[in-house]
Amino acid sequence: MLFHHHGYVSTDPRVQPAAGTGLTRPAELPDEMDVLIVGTGPAGMIAAAQLAMFPDVHARIIERRPHRLEIGQADGIQARSVETFQAFGFANQIIDEAFDLTSMAFWNPDPENPADIVRTQLAEDDPEGVSEFPHLIVNQARILDWFAEFMMNAPARMAPDYGWAFESLDDSGTGAHPVSVTLRRTVDAEGNALENPEDGELRTVRATYVVGADGAGSRVRKAIGHSLSGDAANHAWGVMDVLADTDFPDIRTKCSIHSQAGSILHIPREGGHLFRMYVDLGVVPEGDGHTIRKTPLEEVIKRAQAILHPYRLDVKETAWHSVYEVGHRLTSGFDNRERVGQPTVFLLGDACHTHSAKAGQGMNVSMQDGWNLGWKLGHVLSGRAPQELLATYADERKDIAKNLIDFDKEWSTLMAKPVSELGDPNYVAEFYTKTAEFPAGFMTQYQPSMLTSGTAHQDLASGFPVGKRFKSALVERSCDTNVKHLGHLHRADGRWRVYVFADSASPRSADSQAAAWARAIAEDPQSFRNRFTPPGAPEDTVFDVKVVYQQQQSEFDWTDAPAVFVPTTGPLGLRDLNNVFATCRPKHGEDVFEARGISRDGAVVVVRPDHYVSGVFPLDAPAMVNEFFAGVLSDRA
Repeated sequence: MLFHHHGYVSTDPRVQPAAGTGLTRPAELPDEMDVLIVGTGPAGMIAAAQLAMFPDVHARIIERRPHRLEIGQADGIQARSVETFQAFGFANQIIDEAFDLTSMAFWNPDPENPADIVRTQLAEDDPEGVSEFPHLIVNQARILDWFAEFMMNAPARMAPDYGWAFESLDDSGTGAHPVSVTLRRTVDAEGNALENPEDGELRTVRATYVVGADGAGSRVRKAIGHSLSGDAANHAWGVMDVLADTDFPDIRTKCSIHSQAGSILHIPREGGHLFRMYVDLGVVPEGDGHTIRKTPLEEVIKRAQAILHPYRLDVKETAWHSVYEVGHRLTSGFDNRERVGQPTVFLLGDACHTHSAKAGQGMNVSMQDGWNLGWKLGHVLSGRAPQELLATYADERKDIAKNLIDFDKEWSTLMAKPVSELGDPNYVAEFYTKTAEFPAGFMTQYQPSMLTSGTAHQDLASGFPVGKRFKSALVERSCDTNVKHLGHLHRADGRWRVYVFADSASPRSADSQAAAWARAIAEDPQSFRNRFTPPGAPEDTVFDVKVVYQQQQSEFDWTDAPAVFVPTTGPLGLRDLNNVFATCRPKHGEDVFEARGISRDGAVVVVRPDHYVSGVFPLDAPAMVNEFFAGVLSDRA
């Protein structure tokens, strides 16, 4: 973690110096703002947290509840999300608090006695090692708490405005704040929820952009003329978080359970005792009119007990329970561009896509929606990028949402299928293992656009596929010999990462192609760093440029690296020595060049603020990197 560059710090270094709107932020919701986010779920909170790193942007996030979420419905945290938490600085805290899922057990009817169930397979959760981070289970409310802490400690000093409900909007306005939003107060003067929310006063505010992260019943979505469409699986599930006494052997292991009495998806929860069960309630009769949603908890428990036979389940306490019908629906649009041209209203998370909870994707995909949009809004509103950047949000995320729904349809159908129709009892286990990379969050790959270059030079760094998330690797820092995961140094600060993987020449050599690249970036007035960094700002304000040499740490000093890789940082103009790396010594880790298929002639890998690879470029062609950024950013020189 980098600190002291703004001056000596003796308190919590995660609390960054307030700046911009963080110095003048009104305590009460103002009449005008740059961004209004509706809803404090995972999608809205990560968008707000990212925007809090842009101190010149005045963003607010509202919530109809009078206080923070206390019991969250989502609980599964995929490895991609833990990578994301690392960028926001709280991955280690979540890992310490959460339950670590390392395997999944599959239970089927006992061939000798089909009325009983037996374990037929135990599958490793991540057999291919797609991430160094684990698959976790933790209460959604805790994730929101950590994002709230991050945004409060960020320069803009953001905090949710509780007690405001979205009523309607008018996006036909002009000027700096073209979207007019009508809100209703849902709390009294003491902050207590009103008995009748409809009695709350109405108020109108104006915003440059509005973000609808207000769930499957999104009023923002309806206000801009979009709707969810798709199909229902006509199958119902009871879900319960319980504390129970049981002799079921895998009560602390994630399980897919198929029996003659139905199915259960079982998930152990954090804390060592709590667990969640998704219990098969069967096919929903035609014309049911959602009556099945009134199934009492006692019936759900009774079904679970029958499915687990011959094992005992004695429920002592239920922390939360619900009944839902599986549906797979996708919004007709992710923004309002069809109404106004350049989009000014955006939809995130469940407002865009709904599906079953059994693939553990809702919160995870929603957070990637929010991070995708958050940095783009920050770029446009702070003057770093043109407004055209915002159209890429819908273009990128709509395909991801469709892929999610297609996957969830197959998985939830398998979970609901009667055991007599499965054929091979091991088919569910095989499907789970075969598709592991998708639910882990690593199959997302953005298509060519202004943000994603083509793959003409992909062979220079085959382990960093263009359009996919930057997969971290170990390197050794030159200045202090610390071995670091390169990707873990990527913070959610709104900056671009430019990783220069040097050629085989010594850093001291006159023939070093990495040195030639650095000279071009330093001396060319039209280089990306000179053209797009604000005049007078620290050199690393927009771009975090790092170099990884093929030599080991003992073969050179950080002082041998060009100044581009040792930039000034912070208001004191201190040199940042933390961007020069060596290849790991064998006892410390793999050679990053071998591990990620990087050419020994070198390569440049450009990574966008939300951790996805924008392009791979030849080391001897700095003009190609300049050209890429010229198509994304606004001239600041």
